[in-house]
Amino acid sequence: MDSKRDKEQDADCDKVTAALLKSRTGEFDLESILFLKLRGLGAHDIGCIGECINLERLDLSGNNITNLAPLASLRHLSVLNLSANRISNLEPLRSCESVQSLNVAGNLLSSIESLHCLQSLRKLENIRFKDNTYNYTNPVCRNASYRTIILEMFPNIKVLDGERVVGRGSELYQLCKDIDDTIKAGLYKNGQLVEHPDCKPWVEDSYWEIKRSNNAIIEEAYKQFNDVLHECRLLNNRATHVISQTERSMSLKKQPKQYAI
Repeated sequence: MDSKRDKEQDADCDKVTAALLKSRTGEFDLESILFLKLRGLGAHDIGCIGECINLERLDLSGNNITNLAPLASLRHLSVLNLSANRISNLEPLRSCESVQSLNVAGNLLSSIESLHCLQSLRKLENIRFKDNTYNYTNPVCRNASYRTIILEMFPNIKVLDGERVVGRGSELYQLCKDIDDTIKAGLYKNGQLVEHPDCKPWVEDSYWEIKRSNNAIIEEAYKQFNDVLHECRLLNNRATHVISQTERSMSLKKQPKQYAI
């Protein structure tokens, strides 16, 4: 019942409060929180998150956030997900000097100028302004030279919008993109989809079937994983029991002694 009530409260959250943060993390002190996931709460006021000064990973995706001012104090933040909100100003992130991965897809960023504040983030390697998987984007992505401009603005980034642009794997991404563009260009003629009735598959029908040997390996790995998971549950139960006994013992010691007169 309690967990159900908590979920209902979270789902109807309008402002992020200290009580909410403590209940979601189990921490008594906001400065002790390192990881925080507040996805899809419908919140528009991120309140006291700025007091979590040691926060390293933060997920605020799927809310109604417009003001990022409370995040300016998060100097240790390395991973930040702000996708699917209503953000049009990223200026408060200028001081988040440790950010390495930033997701702001699905917001209201309308101009290249609004992104200049991110150039001070020297450790930024992974940045996302659009996400085709969830159909998230920003108005700025409609700019015909968007990709070229972003790569010039952030010469140190390795991944842009989920595609590796430098380093190992970047050539494969570019090759796939070129092939995809070529295929799309060949599918249409004068705006009409061209049909190719004589097309044949590149591989045999059984090519994609998983061999039995692979199935056996997967089944064995799945079995081992379940065994480890079972042991973890047993250890958790034992730990809970020991903690309960310790708390009971300590509560008995703290009780005042009573003397009969």
